[in-house]
Amino acid sequence: LNLLRTPVTYPRRDYERYVELEIKHGRVAMLATLGVITTEAGFRWPGYISKSLDLKFSDIPGGALDSYAAVPALGWLQIVGFVIFLELAYGATPPGNAPGDIGGVSWIRYDDPEVKKFKLNVERNNGRAAMMGITGMVAHNAVGVDSLFPIVQ
Repeated sequence: LNLLRTPVTYPRRDYERYVELEIKHGRVAMLATLGVITTEAGFRWPGYISKSLDLKFSDIPGGALDSYAAVPALGWLQIVGFVIFLELAYGATPPGNAPGDIGGVSWIRYDDPEVKKFKLNVERNNGRAAMMGITGMVAHNAVGVDSLFPIVQ
């Protein structure tokens, strides 16, 4: 058995890929954090989320895990399908563009390299903060307190 002596080799990944993933996860975390904050503040869509189950948007709780459990399975299927569509249609960075530069002609691009570097660092840092924020909201909700525990009482 020479299996134990054979070294394990992993494919080399480009650093640009990890930068792109960090930016993408940061954007999703910023949206998730904003979603928890707005629903905890009481903002809801009018009407029904599921007419057949007689479930209104106003019936969905605002917490990170509570809202996940309250949405019906078909609703999650629609959400996941839409995210997959966005990922396949618009999510990949075109060849030659900087990581995270997925926008079309209306996308704001900065000519000055210092301004561009500053803006990209701001977005990455805000994404990192949002990732920590949504993790804290999920943890608060998991232990049984409000997602925005210190703020909402």
